[in-house]
Amino acid sequence: MAGGRARIMSSAFRAKLMSADDAAALVPHGANVGMSGFTGSGYPKAVPQALARRIEDAHGRGEPYRIGMWTGASTAPELDGALAKVNGIELRLPYQSDPITRERINSGTMDYIDIHLSHVAQHVWFGFLGHLDVAVVEVAAILPDGRLVPSTSIGNNKTWLDQADRIILEVNTAMNPAMQGMHDIYYGTRLPPHRTPIPILAPGDRIGETTFRCDPAKVIAVVETDAPDRDTSFAPPDTVSKAIAGHILEFLGHEVKRGRLPPELLPLQSGVGNVANAVMAGLEDGPFSGLTAYTEVLQDGMLDLIRSGRMVLASATALSLSAEAAGVFNRELEQLRDRIVLRPQEISNHPEVIRRLGVVAMNGMIEADIYGNVNSTHIRGTSIMNGIGGSGDFARNAYLSIFMTPSTAKQGSVSSIVPMATHVDHTEHDVQVLVTENGLADLRGLSPKQRARIIIANAAHPSFRPALTDYFERACLTSPGKHTPHLLDEALRLIRPV
Repeated sequence: MAGGRARIMSSAFRAKLMSADDAAALVPHGANVGMSGFTGSGYPKAVPQALARRIEDAHGRGEPYRIGMWTGASTAPELDGALAKVNGIELRLPYQSDPITRERINSGTMDYIDIHLSHVAQHVWFGFLGHLDVAVVEVAAILPDGRLVPSTSIGNNKTWLDQADRIILEVNTAMNPAMQGMHDIYYGTRLPPHRTPIPILAPGDRIGETTFRCDPAKVIAVVETDAPDRDTSFAPPDTVSKAIAGHILEFLGHEVKRGRLPPELLPLQSGVGNVANAVMAGLEDGPFSGLTAYTEVLQDGMLDLIRSGRMVLASATALSLSAEAAGVFNRELEQLRDRIVLRPQEISNHPEVIRRLGVVAMNGMIEADIYGNVNSTHIRGTSIMNGIGGSGDFARNAYLSIFMTPSTAKQGSVSSIVPMATHVDHTEHDVQVLVTENGLADLRGLSPKQRARIIIANAAHPSFRPALTDYFERACLTSPGKHTPHLLDEALRLIRPV
């Protein structure tokens, strides 16, 4: 496929070409808008910014103009940031990481619904979230028969295209045309009681189509763009990240020796961030080969594993690469494409498939309490950070559920291991392993008090262990209930380092 209008091969769609400003004028105040995008990849580049300008002008005239915005996950400043800056979003779902959006949510000027990523598409189909008025979806090309070639993320795009009354397409010529054929769009999901099993028996199984279906009668605008994704920047692995990665790799090796994991491990899932990327980098030098991944995003470390041959296949819903890694991906795409599958997030995060494949899930957290309850979304119980993302989809259904974090925050003044979590996203029932740079706490088969002792001893920072131990021991003596002892009058107080 060539660039420019050659990417729009359907005359019916080409007839709907217009500017981003004209397309934005077709999005009314009060509309629910499904935008493409997942972790800064595959999001529309032009229409959201044009819409933000239009909203700002309306507000300048004293006119109301806000939308409900639904996406796959987080996006980029050109989308989330632009619309949040002009106070153009009434309600946001299901996940965000933009600082302006976060400030709006925590100040009470934007409503936010934090949803498990596997639930979004089905909740739309069920009608739980209201009506989807407009979809704005980036694609790499439009084929002569009207099928759409996806770009660097799938996310919820299939559902947006199916459910929206009107569709605006951004055809981005910066997307590598060699991606065509790398996607797997499954159209076999049904509403209860007509559901059937999802026929994925291995991470690389392809069960769908390589393109999106699209009703041309619903397409109201086609906009041409030529802009790269907002690349994800990863800091080089530091001492803390390397230590966490080392503990996890040692643990996985131990599980292989005990016969609880095969030599090539089980399919890996890794959350987004520097620590998760460091774990993938550590696998490059580890003893494991023949690795596979069934995950949400493909980051730099996972791409390196594929290129080196350590990982034979990765299934995800989006790319999340640094600028350097994105360049490598595009240069070597012809060699990489058969080892990468991009799926809708309702499939990449589907509990049925995760449970069947026996995924090893590794996700970050903000804090955990001494009994293993994990907070991955809130600061001090009331302020949202980003959202639960897909961590709950994987933690509840994984063969192994691992959560990891540095043991302290705020230059060592705050412990990531606390007496009682100020907000719980993952109960102790879904948390099998906690890891910090200080060590690994294997919580399988332990009672609450046993878990507390090993978490304090292995995962807490040494400067906080005395305070945590003191709290736990006093709770064991004086708490009315001795199963999960707590001193409720002081459980949420900040503990201090020694």
